[in-house]
Amino acid sequence: MKYKKYILLGLLGIIPLLNIGCVAAAIGGAAGVAAGAGTIAYIKGELKATEAYSVPKVWVATEKAVNDLQLAVTDKYHDATAGRLEAFTADNKKVRINLKRIGDNITEVTIRIGTFGDEETSRYILSKIEKHLKG
Repeated sequence: MKYKKYILLGLLGIIPLLNIGCVAAAIGGAAGVAAGAGTIAYIKGELKATEAYSVPKVWVATEKAVNDLQLAVTDKYHDATAGRLEAFTADNKKVRINLKRIGDNITEVTIRIGTFGDEETSRYILSKIEKHLKG
């Protein structure tokens, strides 16, 4: 009977240790956003990147990149804090580009191609946006 009590106490003592990774990831994630641009991740069909520019500046670069790639724009809007552009490629894949203000001169860019995503095309579009930001 005493052994069950000690096992239960031991398990209860381990549980908080299992959550340390989540806390560290949350803290690290917040620090990553605060640190600024350069973060790129492809998760669940979406490419997310942070750029060290304001939403209006990233919006102009996005429009230029989409124009360079000759995508057929079907919907677009933006303001000082966010933007969304939808278009189609020549092979009829839907392209969605979302911009979101994260902080002063920090914008999150999210790119999704089609339903399931296309990492290579998403990264190519991002490279065109970044080219216009830097050039």
